[in-house]
Amino acid sequence: MATQARVEQRPAAKGTILVVMVGLGIAFLFFMAFLNVVKSGDLLSEANLLYAALIFYGGAASFYLGFGITGTPAHIRFASLATWAGLLANTGAVAHRWYEAGHPPFASIYEMLLSFVWTLAVLTLIAEKKYRVKVIGTVTMPVAIVGVVLMQLLRTDVRPLVPALQSTWLHVHVTLAMLAYAACALSFALAMMFLIQDKMKTETFLAATSLFTAAIYASLLTRFEKWGGLSVVAWSAEERSEVFISKGMRLFVVIPDLGWLMCVVLAAVAAPLVLYCLWRKTHNDGYLLLAHRMVFVSILLQALALIFFVLRTRDGHYYSLDADGQFATSLAASPFILSGLVGGIFVSLLYLLLLWRRSDLEHMLPSADDLDRITYKTIAIAFPLLTLMIAAGAYWANRTWGSYWSWDPKETWAAITWLVYAGYLHMRITRGWRGRRAAYFAILGFAVVMFTFFGVTYLLPGMHSYA
Repeated sequence: MATQARVEQRPAAKGTILVVMVGLGIAFLFFMAFLNVVKSGDLLSEANLLYAALIFYGGAASFYLGFGITGTPAHIRFASLATWAGLLANTGAVAHRWYEAGHPPFASIYEMLLSFVWTLAVLTLIAEKKYRVKVIGTVTMPVAIVGVVLMQLLRTDVRPLVPALQSTWLHVHVTLAMLAYAACALSFALAMMFLIQDKMKTETFLAATSLFTAAIYASLLTRFEKWGGLSVVAWSAEERSEVFISKGMRLFVVIPDLGWLMCVVLAAVAAPLVLYCLWRKTHNDGYLLLAHRMVFVSILLQALALIFFVLRTRDGHYYSLDADGQFATSLAASPFILSGLVGGIFVSLLYLLLLWRRSDLEHMLPSADDLDRITYKTIAIAFPLLTLMIAAGAYWANRTWGSYWSWDPKETWAAITWLVYAGYLHMRITRGWRGRRAAYFAILGFAVVMFTFFGVTYLLPGMHSYA
């Protein structure tokens, strides 16, 4: 009996320690923010509200992860409270932006991120309460955190609406888009949890994690210079904007030696995938054990790369291959590189959670059938929203530019997103697709959504370049 009592007390003790640590961290961050507020005298500014949202979302993510590790019920209660607090701060930031701009926050990538994160927090609470997917926040809260971090780096000044955006259809079109994208993010998280409940091998998640992080660093190395530098966009602190050589052509500067570091990290994050392939070929468990160890090494190197990138990019001055002299750069010039680095670390840590606590996570989640059904319901909500978004955008385009469809990159990728989710519903309804094939479709759809939301804006400029 004494042994059983000690076993029962141990999770409670761990739970109390985590609550105290996260509580102290939140209190410390708010104290530091209070000192800044005392200096500025502006308590309820948009920046302060977003800072509060970031703190609470970070606390919520910690508690969700704590629940995944310890299974302590108190962690879910505190996670929900932290998510509610973050949502309130996020709501305050949305209201403040709406009041300052004189229109809903839909006119720029910053404003759309603000709305997207708000919607994602709402859907997280709904999924947790209504469908009892208690660990959904382990996936959605890191996405919210990356979104708020991105907002800290993007231009936040209120600018007059360009003529094309001076329409009520802006509110309709973007509201539908943000609701749809947040629902797609939730379906992605649910699909990932379905794969856990469907007994997909942990080794397969290892390969997927390695492939995802390797893709991040491989994309960064498209800016690798021959002598080991990494090209980033120059930044004008006075104008708070990127520096352009000519219309649509950004000026790049080269940070010495950072490219070599990214090459080393790429090799480290790709190593588990290579070892996984060797394990599949030879069935030698030694390769698999080494692959798991390499995940630890890759996380350490990813953290090192993040630290060096932040230190070297923040307020740095470097030479350019396109112009004479030294030019400044800033984290604000490369927000998506930063989010990629942070995202890679989050994904690797989530894999470690799965590796260590697989059996416990399975007990905390609804059944595989329930998760499959909830994923379907979420996409069944997202798809009509995507359809109405495209229809509203086409009508708005006809009124503004005289054409319903012009094959602008944003329009094209919105159509591709719609086709992916239409394919999911078609195969499920007509062919009876369930289970893993349906989950893969949901994951693919969210990847396309993220490229449509972020990638097209920065890689494929067009008439939607302001968005």
